[in-house]
Amino acid sequence: MQLPSAQLYFIALGVSEISLALLKRSGGSTVKKDRSTFGLLWLVIGVSIGLSFFVAGAVPYFGYPFTLFGYGTGVVFFCGGVLLRWWSIIHLGRFFTVDVAIAQDHTVVSDGPYRLVRHPGYSGVLLSFLGLGLLLHNGLAALLLIVPIFVALLWRIKVEEEALTTALGKAYTDYMARTRRLVPWLY
Repeated sequence: MQLPSAQLYFIALGVSEISLALLKRSGGSTVKKDRSTFGLLWLVIGVSIGLSFFVAGAVPYFGYPFTLFGYGTGVVFFCGGVLLRWWSIIHLGRFFTVDVAIAQDHTVVSDGPYRLVRHPGYSGVLLSFLGLGLLLHNGLAALLLIVPIFVALLWRIKVEEEALTTALGKAYTDYMARTRRLVPWLY
């Protein structure tokens, strides 16, 4: 039985994210606060993917053997991350844009996936890339994929939270005080 390779999962995620980027840019009734984080994030993701694929093929020293359990875990993390990301986007509704932007009537969304963490969409991105990292069967390649994307997301979260705190004030700072950023009960 031939199982899909990591490249197919990268392509599927890429098509999903490019579609989102084309369809969900901020509109006229929003104030952009992005500070170039959207472009930076895409640059980091692109470089990380390219570098991780190169290392997975060129540096076998850090490779580990294929197992059905490892493959299955990677697929479950990938699919779970994609589902979490889309649940977050759908739940956020018209307040979701790919660039950091504040709508004129923006409010704090604190139910659905947002009751567990402040940035469930980014948690989904990280979970998906963790799954993809496992599918590469190379520890160094997985680290080169996940760590830079995590750091870029932390910068974007900082910018996003500054914008939301400025726009929503105490309502958002209260939400921040009771809800973790990315991982329920931990971080």
